[in-house]
Amino acid sequence: MNKGELIDAMSEASGLSKADSERALNAFIESVQGAVAGGDKVMLPGFGAFAPTQRSARTGRNPRTGEPVAIPASKSAKFTVGAKFKATVAGG
Repeated sequence: MNKGELIDAMSEASGLSKADSERALNAFIESVQGAVAGGDKVMLPGFGAFAPTQRSARTGRNPRTGEPVAIPASKSAKFTVGAKFKATVAGG
């Protein structure tokens, strides 16, 4: 399912227009991105949680040459699936 299909499904399920559904989805995405970028964890019970994560610096290897390569520390985001979501996907 791509973003357009998700907007269509949201519109159908909520009774909102497609334009309103798109604005709502965009507002949700921007809110989650802003919160996680600011260091906050966004928890949606039954769905999951978005959280910032820190990856420490490490040494990797160039797969072609085998030469060691320094990989700097970085910040990223992580999504953890909620129990209800996991059970739904598993068929329970």
